Amino acid sequence: MSGAILVWVLLAIVAGERGFLSLRGTANYLQVAAELGILAVAVALLMIGGEFDLSIGSIIGGAGMVIAVLSVQYGWNIWAAIGVSLIVSLVVGALNGLLVVRTKLPSFIITLGSLFIIRGLTIAETRGITGRTQVGGVKHVLGYDSAVKFFASTLKIPDPASSRGLDAAFPISIFWWLLIAGVATYILLRTRPGNWIFGIGGDPHAARNVGVPVDRMKVFLFMATAASAWLVATIQVISSGSADTLRGQYREFYAIIAVVIGGTLLTGGYGSAIGAVFGALTVGMVQQGIIFTGVDSDWFQVILGVMLIIAVLVNNFIRKRAAEAK
Repeated sequence: MSGAILVWVLLAIVAGERGFLSLRGTANYLQVAAELGILAVAVALLMIGGEFDLSIGSIIGGAGMVIAVLSVQYGWNIWAAIGVSLIVSLVVGALNGLLVVRTKLPSFIITLGSLFIIRGLTIAETRGITGRTQVGGVKHVLGYDSAVKFFASTLKIPDPASSRGLDAAFPISIFWWLLIAGVATYILLRTRPGNWIFGIGGDPHAARNVGVPVDRMKVFLFMATAASAWLVATIQVISSGSADTLRGQYREFYAIIAVVIGGTLLTGGYGSAIGAVFGALTVGMVQQGIIFTGVDSDWFQVILGVMLIIAVLVNNFIRKRAAEAK
């Protein structure tokens, strides 16, 4: 939280008069933070459980393309396409989890392989069906208008800072982000599965010895990250009216960075969904704040890399101090 406050204060000083403090500026960085935050909350739970998922970026592209191809190319009602896309995403997540628990290979390797498999299949199948890697026309399919209410509606508020009388549009993705964060926080702090997640990440062998269903929980957590990727894909497809095979690229890394900035340890066993919320908010403010400051947006990844290293150093320092205190 302190990092998010510091970034906000710095950007308010540097770019406050350039629109960062306006309602439209706030809506801009909250939209970016919300889509990343939906991923980050699920990734936080998985990382607390001691695993990684590098496939979520490619799942975003694949799930979005399933929706677009089925609805545009084959004339499906978009709700049916969304349902199939969810099922496909959950199956991918379950396969990732099963491969990790059955082979005992690091989840980093398993999901890195999944990343390339899913992205390659998405590009090859889409090009084979449509001859392109982008599919438009989603706004004209059956059921689109009703889907907008759930995935792409906005709350418009007049912006006093706008000289042209423009409204600030706060997307419904912010609601989804906060809802998921609230549910995840409740699970972690108030339920037995939440205790299991911490136990699995701290010491999976000890957790298994006291009756925790370690393998089942890991599969469930991988399915949760896949479901979060599906939700982001659905929001993007409905909002833009199109799908792209490369949509979601690098999102897996941004999500991990947001989670680490939020205080979750890379070694597992410690972290929070709330921390992931503030980590995503920090990344969103930096990404949009650069634009408000007038700095070339190419510097965003440089700043993100620096933030990641600093966050890891701080987390390691805190962990060592906590170990010494014991």
